[in-house]
Amino acid sequence: MKRPAPVPVSAVILAGGMARRFRGEDKGLLLLGRRPLVAWVAERLQGHVAEVLVNANRNLGDYAALGHPVVADHLSGNPGPLAGILAAGRTAQQEWLLTVPCDVPFLPLDLALHLHAQALANQVPIVRAADETGVHYAVMLMHRSLLVDLEQFVRDGGRQVSAWQETHPRETVVFAGDPYAFINVNTPDELRRAERLAPRYQR
Repeated sequence: MKRPAPVPVSAVILAGGMARRFRGEDKGLLLLGRRPLVAWVAERLQGHVAEVLVNANRNLGDYAALGHPVVADHLSGNPGPLAGILAAGRTAQQEWLLTVPCDVPFLPLDLALHLHAQALANQVPIVRAADETGVHYAVMLMHRSLLVDLEQFVRDGGRQVSAWQETHPRETVVFAGDPYAFINVNTPDELRRAERLAPRYQR
């Protein structure tokens, strides 16, 4: 069966955080099944979107080895994932940006397809992903016209993705059928859990 054409969006993998629950290790480069977490995320996106970029602030050469453009924050003070979105938005080629954290290794393969379709059908500039556990605010599709507003929000001290989203029209797409699609690897225990699940997602 022929794979659908890539969705015309730029996917941004957010790997610029401090990973304090991993004692400051670079979370995106933690190994899951002998591959870095970020490589799992990139693989779930590659071929399904027009472009993949990585936002990172350390070990830039290691991230570049994945074969995708790497963009560091341009705002000082490590203001969080919104700063990573702004940095990647400067170089992204597409009209829509799909943002995903680097610690969600089992993303749905049709993530971009469904978020993009919802945005176009209902003419909204932000669409978030959700499952039975709730809304995953950092897994979102946004129109690049919002970047100016987003930068002002961050410069005014805003840090929460959900708080910024609340200032704009937005919708949510629920992905059902896979309880592990949005599993986060935030702690060593969660990494061990992901190790047990990883074989079913090997491609």
